[in-house]
Amino acid sequence: MERAFNFGAGPSMLPESLLTKVKNEIFDWQGTGVSVMEIGHRTQIYENLVLNLEKKIRNAMSIPNNYQILFLSGGGKGHFSAIPMNLTKYNKEVDYFITGIWSKFAADYAKRYCNVNIVTQATETAIPSPASWQLNKKAAYAYYCPNETINGIQFPNIPDVGDVPLVADMTSCILSEEFDVTKFGIVFAAAQKNLGIAGITLLIIRDDLLNQAQDIVPDIWDYKAQAQAHSGLNTPPTFPIYMMDLMIDWFIEQGGLEKISLINKRKAEKLYNCIDQSNNFYNNKIEKNYRSKINITFNIHNNDFLSLFLKEADKIGLKYLSGHMLVGGVRASIYNAMPEHAVDKLIDFMNHFANKYSG
Repeated sequence: MERAFNFGAGPSMLPESLLTKVKNEIFDWQGTGVSVMEIGHRTQIYENLVLNLEKKIRNAMSIPNNYQILFLSGGGKGHFSAIPMNLTKYNKEVDYFITGIWSKFAADYAKRYCNVNIVTQATETAIPSPASWQLNKKAAYAYYCPNETINGIQFPNIPDVGDVPLVADMTSCILSEEFDVTKFGIVFAAAQKNLGIAGITLLIIRDDLLNQAQDIVPDIWDYKAQAQAHSGLNTPPTFPIYMMDLMIDWFIEQGGLEKISLINKRKAEKLYNCIDQSNNFYNNKIEKNYRSKINITFNIHNNDFLSLFLKEADKIGLKYLSGHMLVGGVRASIYNAMPEHAVDKLIDFMNHFANKYSG
């Protein structure tokens, strides 16, 4: 059976070479005679896996030594609560950019633990200009989501929040393009887009923020406690960490951030060109400067064609293209592991479909 292309927003497509490696190692990991899912997290061989993974991530993202790299459970929503609990012991004033559903979730969760100031709110088509932002210069932190997977809006640049620590939910965009880690206090990303499979969250935190936790924080959610325990305060999700290690190896083999960011840019540009040049058969209403390079959303001029579009795409192995239930339409998520030839196949299908039904 020919392998299909998973355009879903997550869990995302994984490289075929990675899946083959997992298949080959599933019963015997590194000559131990047992699966990585069975091995103890206190064994030296497993501890070496985590240490080496941390080094690879630090090198891949140029992370300075004054940042801790943590491998945690909880996913995005878990850290929507953990972040305010960990950063507001002495100052409960925080800033949130609302640019989509995920950043709104994060702000709503934070309201349980601190006082949330909304810096700005995106429209359906754009993020308001910095001149209109209502920043609190004394906030404990400022939070934003660089790329919103549901509505397909992306910040064109890292927002300037002055000396306030900047927190970013990079679940959908981490390792997709180059960025300067030192501009952030915290970067976190659930793994199921570009870092492997669901069940593990990568969190990068600057050392000076490790002493800001409220007293109510459970140990398991205390970033300082987890840093001191090298992410081993409880039994870690060993298999998702193993998968992240394989994914980082694959990422390095592809040429790292410099090479992958160019491929991702090319994939997005050709897909948007197809949409924009379709004589309004397809349309994306977001202003070009704010269009996501990762989650390409669009509508068909006649919504009656939507179910047929999705059905015919599915038949030829272009899977999970339905837009989120809150916004509808079509969404093509083109994370790192989505090969460029799959995007080309989607574009060919879109052109054929438009030609067939545009009359």
